[in-house]
Amino acid sequence: MAGKKTAVVALGGNAITQPGQEDTIAHQFANTRRSLGSIVELARDGFNLVVTHGNGPQVGNALLRTELARGKAPFLPLGVLVADTEGGMGYMIEQSLQNRLRAEKIDRPVVTIITQMVVDENDPAIHNPTKFIGQFYSEEEARYFAQTRSWRMKKDDVRGWRRVVPSPVPHNAVEAVTIKKLAQDGTIVIAGGGGGIPVYIDSNGNYEGVDAVIDKDLASAVIAREIDSDILAILTPVDKVSINYGQPDQKDLDTVTLSQAKRYYSEGHFPPGSMGPKIEAAIKFLEEGGRMVAISSLTNARKAVHGEAGTRIIPD
Repeated sequence: MAGKKTAVVALGGNAITQPGQEDTIAHQFANTRRSLGSIVELARDGFNLVVTHGNGPQVGNALLRTELARGKAPFLPLGVLVADTEGGMGYMIEQSLQNRLRAEKIDRPVVTIITQMVVDENDPAIHNPTKFIGQFYSEEEARYFAQTRSWRMKKDDVRGWRRVVPSPVPHNAVEAVTIKKLAQDGTIVIAGGGGGIPVYIDSNGNYEGVDAVIDKDLASAVIAREIDSDILAILTPVDKVSINYGQPDQKDLDTVTLSQAKRYYSEGHFPPGSMGPKIEAAIKFLEEGGRMVAISSLTNARKAVHGEAGTRIIPD
């Protein structure tokens, strides 16, 4: 589909796992099927599409399972669990999208690419865990797990305590050329799931895994840059980005320039655990040649990509 616009759509965590809902596979499939309307609409509009997604709750649960199975089954390192969840969640999204496209009589193939993301093996973030994964716990539970399982625990906003793991900065996607070719040929590509599998390049030029989890919005920005995407759409539980969030003078943003976004970011309007990584990803994408970032909710995704809803961040 040469000549068509390309959009990288980053699904938020609420697309697959709902707050307060038991995180079963049945619920994940049901949530996934409900969340794909915007992707189907964009496919009908003719966009070349790459879909990314997070895996925070899922990889946390996978890590918990492998630790509970110590002594009974081989221990799986975090990097392998990222690959496992990337494949399993990609399967859910791929199958659900295939079924929906067929029902809508839209002839577009769908494929999942297990994506490796190159990081710096000396990234300071590897020794300073900050990425939240897994379930929420009370402070008492967090202290217990820190003592009995050597987990690093931090408070995640007002919802409770969660485990944190290293989260290095992604630099490039190993499979970028393949992703770009497939997307430009009209295939809807699911890639960079959970931020992709962190790898570094050793002294012999070989890829080696890193036990970490990459932020999916930063990974999405890297993929969008490498495939020359026109648009990066980041879908969230909220309709628009706000400054002074939760305050009497809260202001929802419609159109923001890159320089304005950088100023708001430096002023501390976007917390690290919520909107911060999304704005950081937007800034990175636009600084490296991107044309537009749209941040909005799942329900308004199509309008956001067309610049008709949500928050648009554009070059100066």
